[in-house]
Amino acid sequence: MLELPEVEIIRRELERDLVGRKIKTAEAASMKVLGRYRMRKAFTTLIEGRKIESVKRRGLFLTVVLSGDRTMVIELGSGAVLRRHANKDPVVRYTELVITFTQQGQLRLVDPDGSSDVFAVDTDALKDELPQLEGYGFDPISNQVPWRTFGQRLLSKPVKLKTLLMDPTFIIGIGNIYADEILFDAGLRYDRMSDSLSVQEIRRLHRALVSTIHSALRHRGTSLRERPFVDPSGVEGDYARHLEVWGRHGRLSSRSRKPIKRVKFRGAWTYYCETQN
Repeated sequence: MLELPEVEIIRRELERDLVGRKIKTAEAASMKVLGRYRMRKAFTTLIEGRKIESVKRRGLFLTVVLSGDRTMVIELGSGAVLRRHANKDPVVRYTELVITFTQQGQLRLVDPDGSSDVFAVDTDALKDELPQLEGYGFDPISNQVPWRTFGQRLLSKPVKLKTLLMDPTFIIGIGNIYADEILFDAGLRYDRMSDSLSVQEIRRLHRALVSTIHSALRHRGTSLRERPFVDPSGVEGDYARHLEVWGRHGRLSSRSRKPIKRVKFRGAWTYYCETQN
């Protein structure tokens, strides 16, 4: 699944490019991404003829605010891509949704697994449709918190650090890739208990979290063979060239000049340097 930097990059691109455009038609190839509906028209008629007023993000949900107090919600599934296209561009395989604008141009959702979720609701009812939003934790992009507040929450949850970083009730949108990079930057092991950190270690972790996420944003996200990523214009993320530990098993650490290690943690590989403690 995409992590927070990639979803935010998509949001910014769509906000820049789509606000003010009016939806002419919406066509769904199947019901795969419209699991909340019984018929395709039950969704498409809700958004056709409406103008896009803004594109926001709630956690990892993209919320496209439309005229007439309606919001279209897009949760991207594993391997899914949102792309801007000219009307004449060939429609590629696995294209599940095509939104055509009156001023020409289209937004297409390509989803090989059909695991995305797309629906439209009255804007006032958004919280009712997404009750999980109420339980979300810190958002390191849109709602940065002081390190002291971060530390208080961290110390109150005695679990292993990587588990905590990947817990959406603590921090939104951190997965295996960025969790490993944050912990390397902070010099802390993945299995260190959160309530064992000193004040200085809490400050280092907070600083590493903020700097890693914003560095990934500057480099347009992370695209890997295991999890490719392109923005809505088709530009591939460049942050993979800046990863320090994730996927670099056996290569020399920039900190210790010794091979980076890996271990299975929670069913997935975790990468770290022996200098982390």
